[in-house]
Amino acid sequence: MLMDNRGDKAESANAASRLITEKKAKVLLGAVASSNSIAMSEVAEKNKTPMVSPSSTNPLVTQGKKYVFRVCFIDPFQGYVAAKFARTHLKAKTAAVLMDVAQDYSVGLAKSFTKSFRKLGGRVIYTGYYRTGDKDFKALLTRLKYMRPDVIYIPGYYQEAALIARQAKELGVKSKFLAGDGVESPKLVEIGGDAVEGLYFTTHFDEKSISTKLGKEFVKKFHETYKRNLDSLAALGADAYFVVVDAIQRANSLDKKAIRDAIANTKNFPGVTGYITIDEYGNAIKPAVIKTVKNGKFVYVTTINP
Repeated sequence: MLMDNRGDKAESANAASRLITEKKAKVLLGAVASSNSIAMSEVAEKNKTPMVSPSSTNPLVTQGKKYVFRVCFIDPFQGYVAAKFARTHLKAKTAAVLMDVAQDYSVGLAKSFTKSFRKLGGRVIYTGYYRTGDKDFKALLTRLKYMRPDVIYIPGYYQEAALIARQAKELGVKSKFLAGDGVESPKLVEIGGDAVEGLYFTTHFDEKSISTKLGKEFVKKFHETYKRNLDSLAALGADAYFVVVDAIQRANSLDKKAIRDAIANTKNFPGVTGYITIDEYGNAIKPAVIKTVKNGKFVYVTTINP
């Protein structure tokens, strides 16, 4: 059963409620964005219905909940990975952070990056703020042009990140750009053009990092069906589904409490994105991947393990 949350918090909560009360759903899969998953999670928890988000990385999604899980890593780990990559690979000593205050995902990731970057010996010399839908970032970027941070971290989504990169290039900003998994969309390159060349980002999956039989089989079938490469969101969506199916089979029941317990006991499940273990907080312990934009394509750089 499918329901469109229209990318909206209220619609997400309404969709979750309808699926549980009207459609008698035993498990919820979703949402993509953390803000929407947080809205869904309250409904799922209240109704004691297992919920698995494929890609919501904000810690608040699962925090304090027994019925809510995820198959992606969480922002504290993603922020740490980005900070470590900036310090060790990019040799960055200073960083600026541009945060989307309208997105829980962005706020959480910005905080974890800042904390980790400082702990690793770097200095965050500026934090700027914008909101989803903003189009003009020149005031922020003009300031950064003269501050000259080694790296500018954008823990937002591809629409704004692409515009920031374009306007930065127009202004002559020379800093390197680093982002989170929210930018991994073909739209990043469509909107940003050559301005996003060299941008690095943390993400969940690359076909070159596949380590499981299920991953290899799924990628093969995906190629045959869709005639394109498998991206992170599709891979994570598959993992959310496969983890739930595995849990139902192990529970040998459609009882929601039994399914919940089986999901919570997932250990080293060989998923599409790698081996997945669900910890005591409902979060996935798993590796992260670094990619960059090269010649208009997303290119694998390295894998960083927990």
